[in-house]
Amino acid sequence: MSARSIKRVSAVLGAVALVVPATATATATASATTTAAAATLVVPKINWGSCGNDPALKPFQCATVEVPTDYDRPRGSTTTIALTRLPASDPARRIGTLFTNPGGPGGPGVPFVQQFAQVAYTPQVRAQFDILGFDPRGVGKSDPVTCAPTAAEEAALLAGQPPYPVTPAEERSFTRANLKLALSCLTTSPDRLAHFSTANVARDMDLLRQAVGDQKLSYVGYSYGTYLGATYAKLFPTKVRALVLDGTLETGWYSGSDGDRRPIGVRLRQGDGAAETFAQFKAECKKAGAAQCSLAKLGDPATVVESTLQKLKTKPIVVPLPDGTTVTVTYQVAVALTFQYLYEPAAWPSLADFYADLATSGQAHAKALAAKAPEALVEWNRRKEEYTSIGEVLQPCIEAKQSGRPFAYPVYADAADKAAPHFGRMRAWVGQTCEFLPIRDADAFLGPWQTKVKSPVLVIGTRYDPATPYQATRPYSDLYPDARMVTVEGWGHTTLGKSACADAKITAYLTQLEAPADGSTCQQDRKPFDPVPAAKKQVQGAVVQ
Repeated sequence: MSARSIKRVSAVLGAVALVVPATATATATASATTTAAAATLVVPKINWGSCGNDPALKPFQCATVEVPTDYDRPRGSTTTIALTRLPASDPARRIGTLFTNPGGPGGPGVPFVQQFAQVAYTPQVRAQFDILGFDPRGVGKSDPVTCAPTAAEEAALLAGQPPYPVTPAEERSFTRANLKLALSCLTTSPDRLAHFSTANVARDMDLLRQAVGDQKLSYVGYSYGTYLGATYAKLFPTKVRALVLDGTLETGWYSGSDGDRRPIGVRLRQGDGAAETFAQFKAECKKAGAAQCSLAKLGDPATVVESTLQKLKTKPIVVPLPDGTTVTVTYQVAVALTFQYLYEPAAWPSLADFYADLATSGQAHAKALAAKAPEALVEWNRRKEEYTSIGEVLQPCIEAKQSGRPFAYPVYADAADKAAPHFGRMRAWVGQTCEFLPIRDADAFLGPWQTKVKSPVLVIGTRYDPATPYQATRPYSDLYPDARMVTVEGWGHTTLGKSACADAKITAYLTQLEAPADGSTCQQDRKPFDPVPAAKKQVQGAVVQ
């Protein structure tokens, strides 16, 4: 997900990653839909034009197209898809179009490409591909799913709720808010939700592939984008030229097709991944020492951090921000912000500053803390500026199987907290809203996931990834007859802006179809507490899941 989407997710973290059960015939239905619809589809014509008056957008072109809302009725109502592209810088050597998805689920692809394509991809890739981003259906500017008649009413749906509940009273309030949210979404966007599945996004992407004139798809997907890539590969196995799947969202965990009926927030194992990565943060801070990690000045980072988190449970700190607002840093806010910071090892020095400030600042020192308030804390308190903040994160509701026990979440959360302190509880709650949202997309695809793609597929996993745990990487690569798995020895979510070695392998694969040997490894360019090159700062926060 793009940096803008990170800001939106921050405001509703822990309440809107959702789950809905699907029928046993979903696989057959999805395959039949793809076959039947292909015979009657009309390929849209893309009329590329200006992206507006912003000088920063001058290199890009923008357009919208219409695609079938329901691929069972390809000549029926349509859904608008917004897209953008960065044209190949060397048209004479142009290979085709590189499709991208930045994660989410529900991450808008238009801002991702406009903000990051010029730095996220090597000059060779930019020379030989038009780089295309699109807002998936129901997201951003593509007929977004909304959950209230107005932006103010949507913002009010979760107003006053913590990122996730801890006490019994908070759990009851949180559950009531999720029920209210689900009912509001059902009232406002039932038709859009009913056709919101990843399979339909994959069908849209295949129609766009034809619209740009490519015989086969070249694709890079990050985080949830790997799930979209896996779905496309299953539905259109003969149309794959190249798939780069970076930060794999393991298909069985996500869809529930592995038989696990715990909440999706538990199944995804993000609590485990975050706890493991957090331990790495504290260890790397200790290695770097006081000269490079401010937290190490106060003693053993692990001891200082744990003491600070425990203190926040009973003594939150109210921090005035530079814009005149305030934010109360509770235990839950600190954990949620930490989860965000763990995505980018280049931001770990700021995370260390954050904990060092909290450890030494009480209410009397709040102004001193505000003077160097981290950007994430400012964004946490930022008011919503766009009317797509909640609906776009509902996509998993329409296909991923739910637990069927919405009132048992406190039990699941307690167990998750024991397995992965701090983060297990936070991530356990992300699926509850969808337990109250009984809309299904009959055309969703939920497995089986073994594919018949003949082309080599490039699957990449980072050793310490808080959002898509590394342990999913090999099972993911095993879905393909010829997958080449690359391990990035390092930290954070996906490889964006982190490893020149990984960039080189991706470039050779995309431009020359030279896939690395299975089991290859790469190092990251820098350790977490090394200075950050200016160019790398531009791609920090580009992806979230």
